[in-house]
Amino acid sequence: MNYAFRFLPAARLRGAWGCRAAAATLALLLAGPAALAQNDLLKELERQTAPTEPVTEFTNLTFKSVRIINGHSVETTPKNTLHFLIGHRFGAVNTGAYNFFGLDQGVIRLGLEYGFTRNLTVGVGRSSNEKTFDGFIKYRAVRQGTGPGTMPFSVTLLGTTALSTLRYVGTPLDDRPFRTRLTYTYQALIARKFSDDFSLQLMPTWVHRNLVMTRADDNAVFALGVAARQRLTKRLALTGEYYYVLPGATADDPRYYNSIAVGVDIETGGHVFQLHFTNSNGMIEKFFIPQTTGNFFKGDIYVGFNISRAFTIGNRKLKGDQGFSPRQ
Repeated sequence: MNYAFRFLPAARLRGAWGCRAAAATLALLLAGPAALAQNDLLKELERQTAPTEPVTEFTNLTFKSVRIINGHSVETTPKNTLHFLIGHRFGAVNTGAYNFFGLDQGVIRLGLEYGFTRNLTVGVGRSSNEKTFDGFIKYRAVRQGTGPGTMPFSVTLLGTTALSTLRYVGTPLDDRPFRTRLTYTYQALIARKFSDDFSLQLMPTWVHRNLVMTRADDNAVFALGVAARQRLTKRLALTGEYYYVLPGATADDPRYYNSIAVGVDIETGGHVFQLHFTNSNGMIEKFFIPQTTGNFFKGDIYVGFNISRAFTIGNRKLKGDQGFSPRQ
């Protein structure tokens, strides 16, 4: 048997190996981007499923004004902002038609409050009651928020001084020493915003009067206040405020009553208008906590209002933070 052997030419061998090499190279080129894309997808999935860093967020606008009704709210005036406040109380409703149900009478307080920082406010005012000048310092010590290092409530500390300049002509009181005209008040305002609609505040209070009218009166009066705000619409809210004077000579005196007030907050552009009904005609702590003489439930009700306007002085850019402003 004859066997015949045929050999491929060298050129054809080189061509076959070249095709295989080209195919392998092409496969590697196509597989490379797919592998990179798969790695990127895995990294993205890992990033999305990995636990995120907790974010700290502070609560804004627990109340829509620096006042609730008679007393201060936990809010402070923003940095470089000046608030001008007007408070007015008409006479008692039960004075009858002759006094036009109290509208013929009234007392007024004018005040200015300035925010030196987002947490520190200083204010002054003047009331027609006993021609009294007052000043205060208000500092936000704790702020409600969520995230690391935050608290479930806010705490603002308040210290006030009131100076009565009323003259007692022809009486020994007219020549009394200056220090006897002073009254001091210290408060811790503790508030929580439970939702966008409801906020609650507690106000433990100490009032010290350097001079009282009788020996039976207390120089130091302790009280506990409670206040709330319930939003009704976007620009309308119901407010309430009550101060309970703790047992003592002042609380037991039949001439005095605990301060009660109810009202509504109306937001109108650049200011907040507050309309309310209260048995206190005084608008600073010296008057409405230890010296409320009206019986709310017997018609000793004073119709009144507060109105405030905010003015920005200088640059007020606070990164990641907002203070009270009726514009917000």
